[in-house]
Formats: sequence, structure tokens, C-alpha cells
Amino acid sequence: MISIIITAFKEPRTIGKAIEAFAKQKYPGSEIIVTAPDEETLNEARKLKKKYKNMVLVKDKGNGKSAAMNLAVKKAKGNILVFSDGDIHVSSDSLKNLIEQFSDEKIGAVSGRPISINKKDNKYGFWSYMLVDIAHRRRALAAIKGKRFFCSGYLFAIRKKLLPKLPEGLLSEDGYISHKVYSSGFKIGYAPKAEAYITYPDNFSDWIKQKKRSAGGYNQINKMIGVSMRSFTSESFGALGFLKYPGNLKETWWLIQLFIARVYLWIKIYIDINIKKKKREELWVRVESTK
Repeated sequence: MISIIITAFKEPRTIGKAIEAFAKQKYPGSEIIVTAPDEETLNEARKLKKKYKNMVLVKDKGNGKSAAMNLAVKKAKGNILVFSDGDIHVSSDSLKNLIEQFSDEKIGAVSGRPISINKKDNKYGFWSYMLVDIAHRRRALAAIKGKRFFCSGYLFAIRKKLLPKLPEGLLSEDGYISHKVYSSGFKIGYAPKAEAYITYPDNFSDWIKQKKRSAGGYNQINKMIGVSMRSFTSESFGALGFLKYPGNLKETWWLIQLFIARVYLWIKIYIDINIKKKKREELWVRVESTK
């Protein structure tokens, strides 16, 4: 059996589309578990429960995504778990493309492919398009070469037996889970046709909030388990790969601004985590422009 777990928080406008994208695939032997702490989101999900009998709704306590995931996993009946978010939707054959890779017994988890649905004709849309494409290319190449890479938290599947209990306060559940998969002697597969369609930030304030949460999460994991998965230095070595994306002078200027923004981001992360010692609830800030 397959258990699809959608975690959400104050996403009544998008949760319906997120559920429908999975439910319409009618994958045999699947259930959909929706977890959220707020009634607005759960009420929208309840409207679809009459239509889709394989749905389970769970009200979590609002203690963060890792706590919500732990709670949903307790309810899950499947031996394969598929995780996604309430503010995105997935491609029509995403389940098939994720699950078929588990025929290889060495595969412990499978990552889907994030796709930006922002318009590319502005700076933040261009940034999102470029960054998700670079991430896709890196995952695809690593999968071909059998090298280590990490799942996207927007859409991934994992064998239930490999999923650890997640510490509360995690900023990067996907990074922590990916490390545990490799530590158990399994590999991570990549399913580029399992697409997750995402709205990315459209202003600098929200961009910093989102990136600080994700990049800061890897810094947090490094401190927790002593494994460096992402750093300013490692990102700098791949900077030359960015140069092929600009198609005109305007996009070249946007790329220069992105380099400056990334330097500012890593300085901000260092100060917040190492000097100000900020906690998860201070670093995890809701990004309104992506909802």
C-alpha cells in the first residue's frame, strides 16, 4: 500500500488542488493523509473527503513540519510513503514514476523534480527557473553516476521502514531524511518525470526568508550529525555553471544580483545561527508570496 502524506499550514486556497493532483491518479492501493493545524485548511480538505474515500484528515498541534510528519506516519498504512506540501501540486503520473523505482531493492527513497511556475520575465522568476534547473541537472547526473544526492522536500517517496522519527525543530526534513537513508546502506533514486509545480517568492524579503530556512537547515544538520551537505564554499565552486543561463544583458544583471544575494544570505545564516543562536520558530517564517 502507498500512503501519500500532504503537510499543510494555513493553505486553504491551494490544499484542494494539492489533493486533487494525487487523487485523480487513482494509484491502486493508495491513501491520502492530509495534516494541518488550522481549521481553514482542514475544512477545505473535508469538502473533498466525500469525493475521495481513501482520505484521512489529521489535525496536528502546530509544532512544525517534522512533528506533523511524525504524527501522519503513525496513521499511515502503507509500506511506501510519499511526502508533499499543501501549497504545490504534482504531475499526473508522478506516483507511477516515483513508485516504480522501488523495484530496485537497493533504492530506499526517490526524489521528484521541482518545477518553477513563476514567469521567467522578471528577476525572481528567472532566479527560480535557474536554481531549480541546476538542482535538476545535479540530481540527474548524480543518479547516473551513482553518487550521493538528497531528496527534494516538495515531493519524495521513502520506504516506511527507513523513515526515522524526526526531531522537532528541524529546518530541513528532506536533508535529515536523505542522510538517514544513506546511513542505512540504501540509495536515493531520481524520478525527473515526477514533477512538483511550485510558486517561488516574488520579492527579496520572501526570497531571503525561504532560502534562509532551507540553507540554514543544512547548517543545522551539520551541527546535529556532523555531516556537511551544503555550504557557501560548495556553492561557490559551481558558480561557473550559472553563466550559461542569461540570454541577454538584463538576465546577466539579474545573475550578478543573485551572486550578491547569495553572499548576503550566507552571512545572514551565519549570524542568525552561530551568533544570535536563533531557534527554529524564529528562522521558519511563513513566505506569503508563495501561497
